[in-house]
This record gives sequence, C-alpha cells and structure tokens, in this order.
Amino acid sequence: MNAAAFPASPSQAPTSILPRRGGVFGRLSDLFWRRPKLLLFLMLTPPLLWLGIIYIGSLIALLLQSFFSIDDFSGMVNYEFTLSTYAQLLNTANFDIIVRTVVMAALVTIASAFVAFPIAYYAVRYAQGKWKALFYLGVMLPLWSSYLVKVYAWKLILAKEGILTWIFDKLHLGWLLDGVLALPIIGGNSLSVSYIGTFLVFVYIWLPYMILPTQAALERVPANLLEASSDLGATPKQTFRTVLLPLALPGVVAGSIFTFSLTLGDYIIPQIIGSSRLFIGQAVYTQQGTAGNVPLAAAFSVVPIVIMAIYLWIAKKRGAFDAL
Repeated sequence: MNAAAFPASPSQAPTSILPRRGGVFGRLSDLFWRRPKLLLFLMLTPPLLWLGIIYIGSLIALLLQSFFSIDDFSGMVNYEFTLSTYAQLLNTANFDIIVRTVVMAALVTIASAFVAFPIAYYAVRYAQGKWKALFYLGVMLPLWSSYLVKVYAWKLILAKEGILTWIFDKLHLGWLLDGVLALPIIGGNSLSVSYIGTFLVFVYIWLPYMILPTQAALERVPANLLEASSDLGATPKQTFRTVLLPLALPGVVAGSIFTFSLTLGDYIIPQIIGSSRLFIGQAVYTQQGTAGNVPLAAAFSVVPIVIMAIYLWIAKKRGAFDAL
C-alpha cells in the first residue's frame, strides 16, 4: 500500500524549527547560528588588525627608516632612498657589535641545550608524582620573579665582593678565578664586568625556555624504543646518538629559537653585567636615544630579524615547530 496514504506518527514527524528568540542578544545568537562565517570574521578581525597595524605596520615602518640616512651636518633625517646606512653596518665598530652579539647568542644557546637536556631527561624518565610537580615548579619559579631583580641579584653574586668570589677564596681557588679573569677579551676586573658574567646570566635567564620544549619532545619518545635498542645490543651511547637525540632534536631546536632570539635582542643584561662593549640591543638604544640616528638604529634592528628569519626557516626544516 502507498505509505503516503497514512499520516505520519508523532515520532516520525519532522522536527520543527525553534521559534526565534526575542531581545538583542537572542537575535544576534540566531544570526551567528545561521551565519557562522560572520561570527568567525568578527572574532578574527580585532587580533588581525592588531597584528597587521601595530606589529607588521611597525616592522614595515622600521624597515623603511633603515633605507633613509642622517645628514652629518644638520643631524636631520634625509628621507631619500639609500643603502648607505646598511653600508655603515660593515664598518669595523658596527660589524664587531653584530659578530659579538651573534657569537654570544650561539654560545648561550649551545650551553643552554647542554644544561637543559639532562634536566629534562631526568624529569621525563625518573621524576614521578610530586617530584615531577617540583620539577615544573623549579623550572617555572624563576619566570615568576622580576627580570630586573634577577639580573641585579646576579650582579651582586658576580661582583668582586660577591658570594661567588667568597666561595672561591674559602676553597683556596682564588688563583683559578683570577686566572680566568685574566684571560683576554672574556676576562675583566670581576665576573660582573666580564663576558663570562654576561654569558652566565644569559644562560640562567633563558634556561627555562630551553628546558620546557626539550622536556615536551622527550615526553613523545616511547620508552619501548629505548628498551628495544638496548635489547638489540646497542650501548647507552649508541642509543642516545641514534634513537634518543634524533627524536628529541626538534624540541631542542624549538628551545633554541627562544634562547637565540631573546639573546639577540636583549640589551638590559649587557647593560648591567658585562664590559662596555655594545651588543645589538644596546646599539639600537644608543643610536635611537643618545645619538638620534634613527636610520642606523633601524638598520641594526633589521639584523636580528634577518638572522631569525633564516634561523626559523632552518628550524622549520628540522621539525622544530612540532615541538612548540
């Protein structure tokens, strides 16, 4: 028989559309429900405007400033396109600043990786329960304190009358500290006015940014892979080199993005701890504020951007973004 001849039962009746809700919020809710793309557009517009105008816009303005020059006679900015400002970066004094900063950033990144890896590995493989919670607390706690307080605390620790010098004297190792401080370039009157002190503070400040991505990458390494490597006769050294390190390397590279970029742009630590030789951040601050040479300050600012763009491209090839 024809099913259309019989009326549909209540359970088979099509679901009716709910009546429209009253009020402004009700009508808006109905509108966004019918047009989800409109809601997505309204949600994304404010952050995209902020990113496009405040961040990208300021970078474009900075890039444009770097193509201008300063008039040596009047000290005013000459708004004519030129590459002479970038040519000034190749001067001996300015090029030394770039090399000094890049070398320091690379050394800090390498040292942070060496220190962070065993800490992260212990937290992943051995720390359990409350000990793992204490690990996270110990890593995160320095990030909760003031940046300047930490730097000035290290200045007191590394000073000639600081606790570190006192410990060396008590251990009758003052001669060792004096020998280190007597080294050319990296030495100084005390650790607080030497590149060694600057290096130590950089490593301390940025170390948590290396530990956390490394720990996240090590969490993804299955324990049975390490056990299988051992069962197949591999030594711990071979297991580390052929299994653990390749799988954890994206996390290390991800952490290096933070340590390298933060060291490149920092000017507070070298200003408080270290010698009088400038880093890129200090050069930007000096040229912008004291010298009033905005184009040269902009050109100095472009250098870390270019370096980090190349570095991020390499990091992406290594799969570092998967560990962020």
